[in-house]
Order: sequence, then C-alpha cells, then structure tokens
Amino acid sequence: MTLRIPSRVVVFDYGEVISISPTERDRAELLALAGIDPAADAEFWASYWAHRDGLDQGTLSVHDYWALIAAEIGVEWSASTVQMLWACDFRGWISVEPGTIDLIDEMYRGGTRLALLSNAGFDFAGPFRYSPMGRYFERIFVSAEMDAIKPDPAIYAEVADELGIDLTDMVFVDNKSINTDAAAALGVTTHHFVGVAGLRDFLTNLAEREVA
Repeated sequence: MTLRIPSRVVVFDYGEVISISPTERDRAELLALAGIDPAADAEFWASYWAHRDGLDQGTLSVHDYWALIAAEIGVEWSASTVQMLWACDFRGWISVEPGTIDLIDEMYRGGTRLALLSNAGFDFAGPFRYSPMGRYFERIFVSAEMDAIKPDPAIYAEVADELGIDLTDMVFVDNKSINTDAAAALGVTTHHFVGVAGLRDFLTNLAEREVA
C-alpha cells in the first residue's frame, strides 16, 4: 500500500508516536540500576522529569542530567552506573511502534514529503538520522540542536522555514495536545496521536481530499 499527500509535508513527533513508552520492565530496570526502592520512587521520577526539558533543549549534557538527579535524591553513582542508566533509559525510548513505522513507509513510497521533529537530547540525533527509519525523512529536527523546544511557536516556524514551506502546508502529528494546539494556532494542520488506527484514518482522509 501507498499513501500520498503531495501538497503537504507531514512532520512526525518521535516519542510515543514513532516510539512506544518505556515499559514497566524498562522502568523497573532503571530503578534497580539507580538503587531506588520501587515503593519509594516518587522523588526519582520527579527529578527525572524536572530536568528533561534542559536535556531536550541542549542546555544540559547527558552526564550533567544524571548528576543533577543524583544530587537531588541524595545518591552517588559510579561512572559505570551512570553509563548503564543512560543506556537503559535510551533503550526504553528507542523502542518503536511497528504500526507507525509501517505507515510512514507507505507515505514515503507514495511520495509524501516527511520530516521528524522531536524534543530530544543530542544523544538521539545520530540514531534518528542513521537508523533504518532515517531514510524516510528529508529533514530530522532535534530540539537540542535548535533554539527552542515544543510547544514554543518558534520551533514550528523554524521547521517550516527549513523545509521551504508555509506553516499552512505543514501537517504535524504529536502525542501531546499542548504541542498540537500550539502548532494549530499557527495554521498548521495537526493530529493529536492516540493510536495508529486514528492516525491512519486522519492521513487517509487528507489523502482522499487531495484527489477529490
């Protein structure tokens, strides 16, 4: 099958659209490596998420990110533990949703222009670009390499400018409504992702309108 939307560029978020959420097993492994009792993990996860924007914006290195968490929860991790924490966390986020990948492949083979826009740290830039899925996207935008993170309106404007299109010619897919709402306010056609079936219906409707 192919899916063609020739007049638009479809821009995909990565986390929990192309990727799946880290599993309970992933989360449990991360806590075990960190030496955290799963029954008292609230402080760890609060710190984990509190500094994620800094990691995604490129203002925190991966090393400094884990160092901040350690300082806040009052633990010390060896160099090897920090590396293992990073690897475990990375593995949890790099796992993919097969249905989304196959849908992207259909669009690519149909000739639809595709791009990726992810709030992610520098460490994801290479894997995004050089993994098998990298071939589908004419541009891969990683927030750590940019001047903004979603939902800052500036990031959507920068993406459109780099793609050589008007914001009204962009279709943006993201799992967070705060991000799709910000893009929609600029005239972008958006889809709040909650599952592959809904995304397929949305894109198929767009494609059908192209030939109507």
